Amino acid sequence: MAGAFLTLIFFAVTAVFAGRSALLLGPVPANLARLVVAALVLGSWVAFQGGAAAGPSVAAWLFLSGVAGFGLGGLAMFQALPRLGASLSMLIVQCLTVWVAAGGEAAWLGTRLGAGQWALAALTVLGVAIGLMPSSWPSLEPRAWRTGVAWALVSALGQGLGAVISRKAYAVAHLAGRIPDPGEAAWLRVLGGLGVAAAALVWCAARRRRETDTPADGGLRRAWPWVAANALTGPVLGVACYQWALSSTPAGLVQPVVSASPLLTIPFALWLEGRRPKPRYYAGAVVAVAGVVLLSLTA
Repeated sequence: MAGAFLTLIFFAVTAVFAGRSALLLGPVPANLARLVVAALVLGSWVAFQGGAAAGPSVAAWLFLSGVAGFGLGGLAMFQALPRLGASLSMLIVQCLTVWVAAGGEAAWLGTRLGAGQWALAALTVLGVAIGLMPSSWPSLEPRAWRTGVAWALVSALGQGLGAVISRKAYAVAHLAGRIPDPGEAAWLRVLGGLGVAAAALVWCAARRRRETDTPADGGLRRAWPWVAANALTGPVLGVACYQWALSSTPAGLVQPVVSASPLLTIPFALWLEGRRPKPRYYAGAVVAVAGVVLLSLTA
């Protein structure tokens, strides 16, 4: 579970950097930029290691995992955020991804959690829900509500399935005796997400939505440090640790730990941006930490 805990930390930090880069570049270009940087860094790592170790079938599964998680999941999240707001979007996505990952792996790969592990996963999700629950619901038209919730559900589905497909990739790798290291696995996933992100940017340009995606004067220059920090803590180190965790631990145990990352983001945002959490955050954090610690003891 060490990989899951490191993922928790890196994903918490990268959310702050992602927010800064998206503010300066726009969400779609910022997402593509971080994946390009990550692909270059991770690709250099693979080359330094002497080339890819994964066989074609394992590489294909990891690439598909990136399409689902990085591509579909990330793109859908960016569509949910402006409609539902950050708190409600993260609440839906983080809580549901746990059940998609655990249920999907049980149904497809036959890896089932014990009753106690299900209960502790639920306890962790409850803590996340309490901590992220918005103080007021956004005032939206019914159609906007439905659209926002639908995108959040698609994001949860994509991210959960991405974790399950990674588990499938490692099952195939163990049978073949050719197991990619976490950096190579992260690189293959990033390549899958990169294709979707590039297609999304082309689609936005074709739809003439440049006004929402074009950086302000000087924004590109000021954004690159944040893009680099987002890439290193997210797709590079965060996803490498995530793949390390998934290589040996069921997704149903890894995902509840990772789902608590938004709660850890808040202290970093307080440090960098001066945002102060609401009182319910502390109650939710205590519950989530208890669930995570107890769940790790069962792994």
